[in-house]
Amino acid sequence: MSTSMIVLLLAGVAGLLVLVLVVVAAAQGLHRTASKPLAVKDPPHPPNKAVTHTGDRAAARGAARDAAKAAAAASATDADAAKKSKQVTGVVSIFTTIAVIGGVIGFISEFNDGDIEPEISELAAGELHGTMVNARNSNPVVLIVPGSGPTDRNGNGPAGLNTDAYRLLADALIEERISSVRVDKRGMFASKGAGDPNGMTPDAYVADIHAWIDAIKTDRGEGSGCVFLLGHSEGALMVSLAAAGREDVCGLILVAGVGRPMGDVIREQLRANPANAPIMDEAFAALAELEAGRHVDVATMTPALLPLFAPPVQDYLISLLKVDPVEALRRADKETLIIQGDRDIQVSVADARLLDAVRNTELRIIGGMNHVLKEAPEDRAGNLATYAEPGLPLADDLVRRIRRFVKDND
Repeated sequence: MSTSMIVLLLAGVAGLLVLVLVVVAAAQGLHRTASKPLAVKDPPHPPNKAVTHTGDRAAARGAARDAAKAAAAASATDADAAKKSKQVTGVVSIFTTIAVIGGVIGFISEFNDGDIEPEISELAAGELHGTMVNARNSNPVVLIVPGSGPTDRNGNGPAGLNTDAYRLLADALIEERISSVRVDKRGMFASKGAGDPNGMTPDAYVADIHAWIDAIKTDRGEGSGCVFLLGHSEGALMVSLAAAGREDVCGLILVAGVGRPMGDVIREQLRANPANAPIMDEAFAALAELEAGRHVDVATMTPALLPLFAPPVQDYLISLLKVDPVEALRRADKETLIIQGDRDIQVSVADARLLDAVRNTELRIIGGMNHVLKEAPEDRAGNLATYAEPGLPLADDLVRRIRRFVKDND
């Protein structure tokens, strides 16, 4: 716990204790006022004059008795009122003190050790491995599913991808008392023992996501709630597929997710780079073959296209190209937050709007955010440079939008 946090906690507790003392002192003051002996006037005496007749003396004695009875009745009435006032004051004092103590407990609960010092641990689902950042006493858990290719649990990978985006997201969520799990995909990094990454299909990804949901619920024990699925890029499509039929999915958070079949997206991305012009026809012909369910011979293919159409990934591409993201989201039938940056050069705002046509969705477009969730300049070169700058913070408003959605649907 930081020094500033300790000071804040002590100051808050001290202030609330002072309030308790003020309430108690006020109650005691009222009690003393209510219980002070009441002044009772002496009963009226007969006039100071000589009494000469027996009847007059009897009448005087009767009048004195009547006056004494009246005074006694008034005294009893005042005493009863004082007693009732004392009871009311006591009840008010008790309930006020309970309310203040409840406030103290609520205030302290915001700073319990499970929230201030989150538990960070390795979590496994069979041979799959990931990192849990656990608020312990907070139910919401977000499973972060990575984007395409060899992207690790932190949002990094080979070929210059070094963003730390998922780690930064997990760190920001725990500040909002939201736990998270970020994972290495099957066959990659710490999950390399789980299977061949080149043998993946959408169905295999779905099975892995289900395994992660079960592992999270087991780890959190009896009474654990549902899990939010956050998918980034290609991961957005996978969590949509995985959510169908799962009552233990609280909701979906689709970040930079495509809204069209992957073939359309690949064509658009190839066109976006002018350097691809000489190989465009060859690339589109290969893509058409895969969409038809046929493998492509790469023996004479331009070397620049081999990473995209390598034989080990063709089966995965064939299965992926058949999936319609909008239909997958419709089948999921979950409350869904769609987040899209307006400076994303890989996925467009138009994709987000296609997804938003499904019911139970809300769209949030974040100005200045690019595909790796960072603030980016408008020019392409400057945008791509952020893919290798892990020290850059996440784009403003990203975490706030996620926090609000999670809290509203937990």
